[in-house]
Amino acid sequence: MYWKDEGYLLFKNNIDENSIIIDTFTLNHGKYTGIVYGGSSKKQKKFFQIGNKILLNWKSKSENKIGYFATEIIKPVSPFYFDNKKRSICILAASSILKILLPDRQINQKIYHSFYKFINQLNLDNYIKLYILWELSLINELGFEINLKKNKFPLHVDDTIEINRRLVKIPKFFLYDNISAISNFEIREALIFNKNLLMENFIIPNNIKLPFSRYILEKYYN
Repeated sequence: MYWKDEGYLLFKNNIDENSIIIDTFTLNHGKYTGIVYGGSSKKQKKFFQIGNKILLNWKSKSENKIGYFATEIIKPVSPFYFDNKKRSICILAASSILKILLPDRQINQKIYHSFYKFINQLNLDNYIKLYILWELSLINELGFEINLKKNKFPLHVDDTIEINRRLVKIPKFFLYDNISAISNFEIREALIFNKNLLMENFIIPNNIKLPFSRYILEKYYN
């Protein structure tokens, strides 16, 4: 079995002195896991930073067995933000969420392109707004449809909506398009809103843990 595709590095782990196992999110093959021989060597390990875009050549003796990747770097992403903790943690949080929530080997080009767009806009001043909107779009694509703008859920006069049989306050972040400046409180409120949707509809039902990087991101806006 063999294929060639582009993708983003979501996770890596050393398995011996020279090799690593990686999780990638690819355009045409979905989330895939494979082994990279020499991936932890001095020559290669600098390329395996979470969020980097890489070219992947996957080989396996059987479709049902773990395969092996030969890789080339397409575009480094993480190194540009090593000195920016908030942007770096956005990359880690988004990549980790995709790792735990995406089904293995299931193609979803819409999610791929939304992640691609977010990664390429991370240099903008409003990157945290884009991250929050990316999370909400991911929640929709994963099957929990919520459109706060079109009021698909019953909207109450006190800016609450009914979700999972309880009233939830809609963060100001989602209600007004033309807010010139968003406070740390409003950012954190929106992050908590998204986190609760992730927890109630995906994390808890599947008995998995929200990535620690996502908690750190939230703490930056205390």
